[in-house]
Amino acid sequence: MERRQDTILGAVFAALGIFAAVKAAEYSGATGLYPMILGLVMAALGALVAGKAWLRDRNNARPLTEHTGRAALTVVLGAVYIALVPLLGFYTASALAVVFLPAALGFRQPVYLALAALIFTLVVWAVFSVLLEKPLPDEFWMAD
Repeated sequence: MERRQDTILGAVFAALGIFAAVKAAEYSGATGLYPMILGLVMAALGALVAGKAWLRDRNNARPLTEHTGRAALTVVLGAVYIALVPLLGFYTASALAVVFLPAALGFRQPVYLALAALIFTLVVWAVFSVLLEKPLPDEFWMAD
């Protein structure tokens, strides 16, 4: 069962990654480069999961998740994050997600959470605003 689950899941992610890369290749100019690369990486990692599962000898059944409550909490907080992006802006909502999701799941070192949020926000800003020259929408506190 485990082998089949991982093979199917890997194949699904590989197919989704290929689909995303093909769609992103249709974008005009360089706007599709970043999503195309992400799609190709997702396809490669999905193929890797499927390949490793196919070569594995074990075929034991396993539950979909060992912590159903944590998985559900992650989905709910992900939905809240998506709802907050248009209201607060990408950087603010993302920084809050980087802090609150691990804290909700039990990580209790606020200095590391704050540092992770700062580094994540700076990296995302550098990638989109500097490297790709595609700034994200203004934050709610910067809007006119």
